[in-house]
Amino acid sequence: MAGLGLTLPPQRLTIGLTGGIGSGKSTVSQMLVDLGAHLVDTDAISRSLTAPGGAAIDAIAQHFGPHLIDASGAMDRTRMRELAFADPGAMAQLEAILHPLIGQQADAHAGLALPDQHIVYDVPLLAESGRKWKDKVDRVLVVDCEPETQIARVMVRSGWPREAVEKVLAKQAQRKMRLALADHVILNEGLSLQELRAEVQKLWRLWNNGA
Repeated sequence: MAGLGLTLPPQRLTIGLTGGIGSGKSTVSQMLVDLGAHLVDTDAISRSLTAPGGAAIDAIAQHFGPHLIDASGAMDRTRMRELAFADPGAMAQLEAILHPLIGQQADAHAGLALPDQHIVYDVPLLAESGRKWKDKVDRVLVVDCEPETQIARVMVRSGWPREAVEKVLAKQAQRKMRLALADHVILNEGLSLQELRAEVQKLWRLWNNGA
């Protein structure tokens, strides 16, 4: 696949991919797709649920009020983020609306995989979700880096001030909690894209050899 001569084993694996904001998880997920994996992107599913006409919009408007829906009919992500920072209970309430819908759609997306494809569930909040995702997958892959690296990357990528990035980091699982769940870790610290791709390919070969 992708001219790399890497073939899939008879029995496919389901991989839970996670990492903190700015870790490079999305880059790794795309590299896995390039190698032949079937990606189930739960963040993309969540965005579709809260986009105009999304399946979660009516419930969000009923629970939080119509002011949390913007002029386009999508959830106002900025206002919701501000509300979640101010009221921790609001995030739990939003997750109670979204998580069952994400789970249903994730299963449907996984069902589109070919019989010989590894399935990668990209789950930013895998560690925060208890056993839910851990029990669904064969392996957990954590993309890891230093917190200062995360902050610098997100500030450049999103243009957020440092304080906003630190608030997001504070809401996510502690680094050691993610690492404790990991079957495999890619330390994405100081790596070029080529070096990161080599690490991903190394794991792919490991999985394909049934290790």
